[in-house]
Amino acid sequence: MASDDEEAMKNLTDKATYDRLEKDLSAVKNDISALADQVSDALSTLTGSAKKQARRGYRQARANVDSVLSDVSERGNAALDAAQNAVGSIEDTLEEAIQQRPLATVALAIGLGFLIGVTWRR
Repeated sequence: MASDDEEAMKNLTDKATYDRLEKDLSAVKNDISALADQVSDALSTLTGSAKKQARRGYRQARANVDSVLSDVSERGNAALDAAQNAVGSIEDTLEEAIQQRPLATVALAIGLGFLIGVTWRR
């Protein structure tokens, strides 16, 4: 009988240990599930933050490109205006020189024509 009592006690101890292990395992599973949810939430937050930063960077880059294009356009227009003014100034100077010295202008034109003709022959 002592053997039966020991066997019964061993079975009770084993059952209690099994129940405790099962309860602990269930608690670990719940903790892992909660941790997985927290990690998922953290990743979602991080992803949202990264998307916002990417959008902000894109908007800044686009604004910078628009600014550079606007600046280039303004500079191009200023250069075109300066070139037009220079051409107008040269035209006025040539017209004034022709009116003041018509014979010298004709002689100069003939001389330039001769030089160009000689250069092209070679």
